[in-house]
Amino acid sequence: MAIEPLKDEPTIGRLVSDASRDISSLLQKEIQLAKSEIKVSVRNGGLGAGLFAGAAFFAVMALIMFSVGLAYLIHWNGSGLDLHWAFLSVFVFYLLIAALLAYVGYRKVRKVRPPDKAIAEAQNIKQALTKRGGEPIDG
Repeated sequence: MAIEPLKDEPTIGRLVSDASRDISSLLQKEIQLAKSEIKVSVRNGGLGAGLFAGAAFFAVMALIMFSVGLAYLIHWNGSGLDLHWAFLSVFVFYLLIAALLAYVGYRKVRKVRPPDKAIAEAQNIKQALTKRGGEPIDG
């Protein structure tokens, strides 16, 4: 004995169809929202990166001027080191700073590890979504 649906009530098939259409529409709207947010973020990020590049350029120019000034300070109108030794001293000083920064950076990079917990959790979620009671979900 089958139960027939009332004329005003939708069938289960229609409810599932409506739900899947609504979910699809919701996902499309979410994707559009994400695209518009990303576009604004990329524009601001690009402008910020350009400004940082300009700041870095002027910082390099300032470092060059500081280096020349430091070398002439070490030379001190002929009463200090000879000018070529003064410039060489500044050069060696910068090489030592670069070596120290490279060493510290190398030590920090060696500590970088993959996100093992997040990868394991993602695999668990994938497994839970693709299997139901040991059988793959069709669809």
